[in-house]
Amino acid sequence: MSDFVFHDLGGTSESLVKTVLKGLTAKPKKLPCHLLYDELGSQLFEAICETPEYYLTRTELKLLADHGAEMASLIGEAATVLEFGAGNTRKARLLLKHFVPPTTYLPIDISREHLKKSLGQLKHALPEIRVEAICADFGQLGELGPLLPKIGRNVLFFPGSTIGNFEPEEAILFLRRTAHLIGADGLMLIGVDLKKDPQRLHLAYNDSAGVTAKFEKNVLSRLNQELGAGIDLDGFSYRGFYNERIGRVEMFLVSELGQSFFIDGTTITFEANEAVHLENSYKYSLEEFRVLARNAGLDIMKTWCDPGLLFSVHLLHLAVR
Repeated sequence: MSDFVFHDLGGTSESLVKTVLKGLTAKPKKLPCHLLYDELGSQLFEAICETPEYYLTRTELKLLADHGAEMASLIGEAATVLEFGAGNTRKARLLLKHFVPPTTYLPIDISREHLKKSLGQLKHALPEIRVEAICADFGQLGELGPLLPKIGRNVLFFPGSTIGNFEPEEAILFLRRTAHLIGADGLMLIGVDLKKDPQRLHLAYNDSAGVTAKFEKNVLSRLNQELGAGIDLDGFSYRGFYNERIGRVEMFLVSELGQSFFIDGTTITFEANEAVHLENSYKYSLEEFRVLARNAGLDIMKTWCDPGLLFSVHLLHLAVR
């Protein structure tokens, strides 16, 4: 018998086909970044986090290790902690170990098997934590409400600078909708990557071992395996760069030559040097994120930063007007 409750709201093959066709027939071509996170994609992302160039994860882990007790104290007892994009739950473990039962952990992740494996590790480390896992794209906020426990304060734990994957206007809408989901007394604990030297950002998303390139190209492998696309992976290269004017890292796959393949009977054609946009990662100054949160109706209770001002973690609550 499992040590946790598992709700499966994962997408179907049909929804994948529709999503992919919509993105690859658009001009310019674009695929949503959640498609990167099948089981292998999740493993590759964990490998990215271990590369020497990728400072984000180790910096945030240090912040959680150093300040997790204070964060838990400010949140209070009998909390329900939701984590969107839970991954390997390593960050959640650093936070949850400071909570006094009863505490419920609701990890939400699109990668079904990776989530189940990670939760086994969490329950072994923290057997007193009640776990209800949800396999879903956390964009499905409307379906999550009925699954929230009706006791204690709801807290969104959103580490890893995933908020940076949203366009700023989308981030504001997402935070507003999440605030509605967790309720008036709910809190959010959000990781935010900070603006810094452009060269450091470039290296973080172009590691010397090529792990990021493998991660991004894995989406093409997924289309081959799940949709029979027949894409020549060697015909695409990864390109990631920091757009300093906009304040974001932009990630693409670029076709090396003119080529075509089929998805569900539809011909997808790439011209030479044509790109498909996979994801952005916005970087914020502390003041820029404060303004973004304020525009979403939230105030910052407390901010934690590393000494080098590489990364930040913010505790937010609904603003009192």
